[in-house]
This record gives sequence, structure tokens and C-alpha cells, in this order.
Amino acid sequence: MPRHYFHTAAIPAFALLASTAALTAPGTAQAQTAPATETATAASTAKSDFVTIDGARIHYQIHGDLASGRTPLLVLHGAFMSTDTIKPLIDPFLPARPVIAVDARGHGRSGGVDGPLTYDRMADDTAAVLAKLGVKKVDVLGYSMGGTTAIGLALKHPDRVGKQVILSATSRLDGLYPEVLAAIATLTPEIFAGSPMEKEYKRLSPEPNGFPKLLANIKALDAAPYNWSDEDVRKIPGKTMVIIGDADGVTLDHAIQLFKLRGGGDIAAATQGFITEAPKARLAILPATSHIGIMNEVPAIAAMVTPFLDDKAPPPPSF
Repeated sequence: MPRHYFHTAAIPAFALLASTAALTAPGTAQAQTAPATETATAASTAKSDFVTIDGARIHYQIHGDLASGRTPLLVLHGAFMSTDTIKPLIDPFLPARPVIAVDARGHGRSGGVDGPLTYDRMADDTAAVLAKLGVKKVDVLGYSMGGTTAIGLALKHPDRVGKQVILSATSRLDGLYPEVLAAIATLTPEIFAGSPMEKEYKRLSPEPNGFPKLLANIKALDAAPYNWSDEDVRKIPGKTMVIIGDADGVTLDHAIQLFKLRGGGDIAAATQGFITEAPKARLAILPATSHIGIMNEVPAIAAMVTPFLDDKAPPPPSF
């Protein structure tokens, strides 16, 4: 899955930049130096709890009122991140809908760093959170590792998932550039020593000395095919929006293929020149935007995702 990856020729500097980006609020200049305590304070307004599954306590947060009658939005973060650091992707959707955020196994405040990390397991962890909350169905927005987890959740627990926003993520391992996968394979704990990412991990984790194991788990995750066929992905119920940057780790070809598998490419709309109803799939490729840089595009992402979640057709032209 598209996760935080690093250019092999400049791994130490780029890893530090990526880890700082993962801890900051996108779209603000001062975010580059925002302390972790500010992130923790912002997250403290959410209701937090845990569910135990397969020997791990999985942490989750609830923003807003699950009894509001609106379909909740489930937000899933990327590798090395947490419910705290993904909060910039939560805030734009409040208070229009409640939001549930989950710390992936071994991430944030969740345990389980000692066990293997797989998309099936993270999908089951997430489904266990929804079951505990008594939430029958959610729309899902997943970034990077969380986007691929969202696809896994829809495949394993299709009744739980409505709409999906797949942000900088893939349905197949080969949807990433080979150079990206090669760079991930070279990462070592020493690269992250003293970085904001490592410090944030130690601040939140119930296993504060487990960062090297988390890194090993993520590298293994990025080396194992997902074994999901195109036909499996095609059969996922609900509507899908695919968003990547034009300089993302996700290949443009894969993003377009995923869009088509999910029902995109409306020939009738292309022929008549306009769209009369909300489409089954939507695709956005953000200009001059990298995998990490996409987190600086939250206002644009929210502006596109909100009408998708609301199932609104694009307005007709005024001329």
C-alpha cells in the first residue's frame, strides 16, 4: 500500500522530513514545527476507548455523535501515523457527520506491535471496533496504508462499508512504483533515531521500545502481495473515490485501473458531455503533489470528498 516511503539516495533527510510531515497539520506554515503536545490537546476532545482482538488492545476515537442519524465516516491513517496525526483529515468533516478513527495495530495507542501486520488483520481489527460500537455501516476514508486497509475491510466485511475514499493507496502491491518498494526495503531503525516520528511513537505506544519491530512489520507488509483479484475489487459494493497526487508513490496507471474497476469511465456521460446523477466512481489526480505532500491538500480533498459522501451529482453548467 502507499505508505510513507523514502528516496534511496537521500533516506536520512527524507525520512526526517516525512516523519515531521506525519505529525503536523497540513496546509499551515507553522505546522512544520508544531509540537506533539498540541496534537494531543486537539485529540483530547474525542471520546477514546479500546477493543481487544487477537491479543491486542486496539485504540479508537469517536468525534461527534454516533446517534445523530448520519452515516459515520471511518478515517484510517497511514503507516507510522496515528489517530492524533490524522486529525487534519477528520476536522473538515465535522460536525456534518460523526467520525470514527482507529489506531492501526502496533500504531499510536494500540498494542500488537509484536505480531505480524497484515491487511486482513487490520480489517478485522477495524470491524471489531465497529461491532463494539454497534455501528452497522460506515463510509471510509483511508490514507496510504489506511486506504488499502479500507479496501480489505470492504472485501472481508462488505456489509460494514458504504462509500470508500481511497487516498494515495492501492489494491495491489504492484500499484506502487518498484523504486518505492525498493526504498522501503532499505529502511533501518537508525534512520529514525531521534526523529519526530520515533518520539511520537514512544509518547503514545503502550510498547514504547517497539519502534524497530513496527518498522520491521511495515517493511514485511510492503513486501507481501495482497492477493486480491481485480474481480474481487470489482464486486465491492458501494461507491468509490480514488485520489492520488501526480507525483505519488501510486502509479497513475494503477489509480486509473482502480477507478475503472470500481465503475468509473462512464461512456454515456462522456458521449453526452454532462453527468446527470451521482456517479459510481470518482477520480482525482492532484497536480504537483507527492505521497506525503497530499497531506498538505486537505482543503481541496475535503471539498471534493464532501459532495461524494453526500452523493451529490455535479451541478450543471450555468451557460
